Amino acid sequence: MKGSTPRRLKKYVSKCLRLKAYLQSPGDGRRAERIPAATLLWALFMGVLLRRTAFAAMEALVDSRARTLGVSRRFGDDALAYFTERLDPVMTRQAAVTAVHQAKRHKAFQGCCFLGLALEGTGAGRSQEKGCDFCRPVRNQKREILGYHHQLVMVSVVGTGLTLPLGVEPYGPGDSEYKASRRLLRRALGNLGPHFADCVVADGEYASAPFLYDVGSLGLGVVARLKNNLPE
Repeated sequence: MKGSTPRRLKKYVSKCLRLKAYLQSPGDGRRAERIPAATLLWALFMGVLLRRTAFAAMEALVDSRARTLGVSRRFGDDALAYFTERLDPVMTRQAAVTAVHQAKRHKAFQGCCFLGLALEGTGAGRSQEKGCDFCRPVRNQKREILGYHHQLVMVSVVGTGLTLPLGVEPYGPGDSEYKASRRLLRRALGNLGPHFADCVVADGEYASAPFLYDVGSLGLGVVARLKNNLPE
């Protein structure tokens, strides 16, 4: 976007992607609201665009006089933490689906042969002690626990020259990446509609009969990339 500014970006997100309602009401679950949800949500967006992943770094951006981020007031990093902990994920999932549908209507996927939904496992939130039911141990070769982190599966729209993240699904003790992927995929297809995508893209760990049959029952094909360390 030539000559882009936070104000112009917010206008584009609100009108072209039709996310105005989400920006104003993202599913704030705080009981005592002192700082508007719209202010904190936009600060999070700008932090991602400017590659500031820590809440303290976002606070520093807002406090800096050298930048105009379109944020109406200052706040502390603890306010962002409190806000994100209580956001309703359903609202954010629906906003992502709305943005993807708008991208398709605006011909962003025009010319692509196959539109895919890519599944990939990832991790986040490492800590020394277990903090919640979703914490999974990180072990060394001796099976000693080095710490804990959260493991998730992410789904993205691919095959268009764009990679559009659509949602994540955590899995904790007793769960697995495969089970979380099944939940995530069914939810994504339920939100997108049955004819949005052509196939599911995943790595060689998903090239198993149960997963292939599961995806086939949803009316999609599978593109599974085999890895050199898993030739079978």
